[in-house]
Amino acid sequence: MSLTLPSFSLPSLTRGKYRACFAQDRGDLAAAQALRGRCFGLSDPDADMFDELCLHVMIRDLRTNTLVCCYRLLLLEGGGDLGRSYSAQFYELDALAGFQGRMVELGRFCIHPDWHDPDILRVAWGAMTRLVDEQGVQMLFGCSSFAGTETDTYLDAFAMLKARHLAPPRWLPRVKAPEIFRFAARLRRKPDARKAMLTMPPLLRTYLLMGGWVSDHAVVDRQMNTLHVFTGLEIGAIPPARKKLLRAVAG
Repeated sequence: MSLTLPSFSLPSLTRGKYRACFAQDRGDLAAAQALRGRCFGLSDPDADMFDELCLHVMIRDLRTNTLVCCYRLLLLEGGGDLGRSYSAQFYELDALAGFQGRMVELGRFCIHPDWHDPDILRVAWGAMTRLVDEQGVQMLFGCSSFAGTETDTYLDAFAMLKARHLAPPRWLPRVKAPEIFRFAARLRRKPDARKAMLTMPPLLRTYLLMGGWVSDHAVVDRQMNTLHVFTGLEIGAIPPARKKLLRAVAG
């Protein structure tokens, strides 16, 4: 059985050893779910009901055809559609309901644990840039995850988020999940920048470099064995130099 494919084009993006394209069939989706399960430390492939609603981007190593990265995308027409998103299960997003403009939720971003090439992340963002430009997307958002549920390992990272990267008050997500870590209210430490960046997840680090912001609390997700923060990025706020770099990769 084939997947429901998008009504718009996203030609495959090849850069160096890697190619990004949409999943084309159930076999592709199963490969992505298997990689996600491995990255999340699950005994089975990772799958949920949102897989049927999303587009799935796959990045393969052309030398071996190995799937080295995957993520899924949910395209929304505006803030009024946020109730359909994965993030809405964990965050009260009423403040964003009035956002005017197309939005994309980026989720389940995974890189194969045996691959450490920074070009993989560049190709992933290059593919995302093509979609954002073609579809006129004005905001990216999602849940950025830290591995494990113990907060002590990430106190400098959370202190950095509090000091520099909290959401603007007009967009700030509110508490919805039953178990959270209120880092913005609880932490009083000055962050060690080096420790903060070493423990910051790569995807979140990239969001922040582009001007992204986060919720004032982290959700403790014991089912996925992660801590995550709601992350938003307004496309119009990305620094011009960063946009230029992204579009250079997107070609």
